Amino acid sequence: MVKVAITAAWLADHLNDPNVAIADCRFALMQPELGRQQYREGHIPGAYYFDLNQDLSSPVQKHGGRHPLPDPEQFAHKLSQLGITPSTLVVAYDDSRFGFAARFWWLLRYFGHENVRVLDGGFANWQNLGYPVTSIVPTERAGNFTPEIQSDWIADIAAVKAGTSTLIDSREAERYRGEREPIDPIAGHIPGAVNYPWQLVTDDRGFLKTPEALKKHWSGIKDDPIVYCGSGVTACVNLLALAASGIDRAKLYPGSWSDWCSYLEQG
Repeated sequence: MVKVAITAAWLADHLNDPNVAIADCRFALMQPELGRQQYREGHIPGAYYFDLNQDLSSPVQKHGGRHPLPDPEQFAHKLSQLGITPSTLVVAYDDSRFGFAARFWWLLRYFGHENVRVLDGGFANWQNLGYPVTSIVPTERAGNFTPEIQSDWIADIAAVKAGTSTLIDSREAERYRGEREPIDPIAGHIPGAVNYPWQLVTDDRGFLKTPEALKKHWSGIKDDPIVYCGSGVTACVNLLALAASGIDRAKLYPGSWSDWCSYLEQG
């Protein structure tokens, strides 16, 4: 099993540790500037802001989905500005039950940096415990991040169509069933996919469920699955939970349903 989360108490004790870097990943899909605004108003001391659209994704193309993976060199440059080196422990947090922090967590591992965790309970728990919050934006630090892409961690549309792996749809059940689709142009799911909504791996306070509970949750998954969601973001919460339960060879379909839709004829 992979250790994926750390506690607020641990982070509070290591705020001044030069070998720890913090990423604030708060974001709202329907209000793209909200996360940055929240960061400016108050964040964990020393945290740097990572915007889903600008930092954790690359520009949208005809195909590839709504949140294509970021350019490796640009992402590495930003990480280096945080002072990240091969020995740095990076902690990511949000206020969305890992909905965006898990994307950061997965990206760092995909680019070869295993020493990364999400903050259990997120920013809300940090505040509830009375730990410090600041509006001061930290200065850049000197780091050295060289991406080493784990190319076998992703699956393209051809691999999905091949149907040789279990396909996990991470969206809410209503979107999976095609009863509603608030974002993409077509409702439904990829044929053959099974539904494991990403919100089910945490409790309602944003804490990751225990390894035992996660093993039970994933007991129906017998192989190394391909995981998708709407655009390859919240699928990473399921990838995080799979890793925590001992299934660490699952793949992400980065374009997810939004990429799949881009190949479907409408009419």
